Amino acid sequence: MNRCLASLGVAVSFAVIGATAPVRAADEHEVHLAIRNHKFEPETLTVPAGVRIKLMVENQDPTPEEFESADLNREKVVVGKGTIAVYLGPLDAGKYHFFGDFHQETAQGDLIAQ
Repeated sequence: MNRCLASLGVAVSFAVIGATAPVRAADEHEVHLAIRNHKFEPETLTVPAGVRIKLMVENQDPTPEEFESADLNREKVVVGKGTIAVYLGPLDAGKYHFFGDFHQETAQGDLIAQ
C-alpha cells in the first residue's frame, strides 16, 4: 500500500510541475528594439498575434530611459548601455503604442500584432 501512495505522490508532483512549467522558447517570438539618440529603432515593430513575445530592449544611450506603454500595461526602466526583456502576450491583433517616458518628445513607437 505504501508503494501505491508513493507512486501517486510522484505522479501528482510531475503533474503539478508540468502545469506550472514556463513557456518553452519555441512558443515565444523574440524581437529587438534599440534606443539610440533618445529614439526607438525601429519605430514600428511587427509581431505575430496570438504568440507570447519576448521584447529585448537595448539602450545604446549613456542615460536611462523608461519603456512605457499603457496599451501593453508595461513600464520598465532601461539603464544606460543596458538591456531588458519585456514579456508580452499573447497579443490580440492590433496596434499598441509605446514611448520613452524620460524623452517623450522623441522616443515614440508602435508594436503591430498581426
